[in-house]
Amino acid sequence: MTATAKPHVFDATADRFQEEVLQKSLQVPVLIDFWAEWCQPCKTLGPILEKLAADYNGAFELAKVDVEAEQQLGAAFQIRSIPTVFLVKGGQLVDGFAEALPESAVREFLKHHGIEPAEAAAPVEEAVAEPAAVDPHSEVVRLRHEVAEQPDKAELKLDLALALLATGAAQESEQLLDALPANLATDDRSLRARARLGFLSVSKDAPPVETLQAAIAAQPEDLQARYLLGARLIAAGHGEAALDQFIELLRRDRAYQDGLPRKALIDAFKVIEDQDLVGQYRRKMASLLF
Repeated sequence: MTATAKPHVFDATADRFQEEVLQKSLQVPVLIDFWAEWCQPCKTLGPILEKLAADYNGAFELAKVDVEAEQQLGAAFQIRSIPTVFLVKGGQLVDGFAEALPESAVREFLKHHGIEPAEAAAPVEEAVAEPAAVDPHSEVVRLRHEVAEQPDKAELKLDLALALLATGAAQESEQLLDALPANLATDDRSLRARARLGFLSVSKDAPPVETLQAAIAAQPEDLQARYLLGARLIAAGHGEAALDQFIELLRRDRAYQDGLPRKALIDAFKVIEDQDLVGQYRRKMASLLF
């Protein structure tokens, strides 16, 4: 996974870190990718970052740090897990994430920080009217008919699973997702649906919101009540309120139930569509973790 001969990608070392990363970030944002050869998630994320560095044509530089070869840098950044990615702008660390995000999520991360492909130009187009909202129940009926006509077309089954989830038919939606081929099971839409199903499952037997809020007011250290409240809130569409609970959970005990606070935040980021809100809470999570 060497960066040799790849556009806008270089291997960062401790002895030249000041000039190659910090000084360079005064002119162009630098994304730092901490990785290792033995790390399987790194082998998923690394090529995505390198592809984007080329696609963005110099809008940012990618500095790769092999934590085995550059242990001094790993210690300086307090790297606890890999892959871990940091964004440096103007000589300052401004944000980061510690997971193998899909390409679409990395693009959203870059966009949130004002990083767009260098060759991209805003096209001049006439305003297009917003499409009318689709009724999920009607969509389920339409997709059932299409699946019946084309039973071998797995993409239609994914569409049907998502439509069913929108109507609250979680069990049938999950059954369809379980039967998807591997390429669609890792699709962004499938991962988002899985995350939503997880919150629905947790919240199904949880106490009412008011009961959980009262429990937390009486005992702020009741971490299980905070988690259940966050799950209930996000299942009901109250994304920011849910993120507040998960962030507080992370602040109080990041190791709770084998890292449940971090997992809850990552799943919530997949479910919530407001990318500005997601970016805001990604930074909060990074400040607590790193």
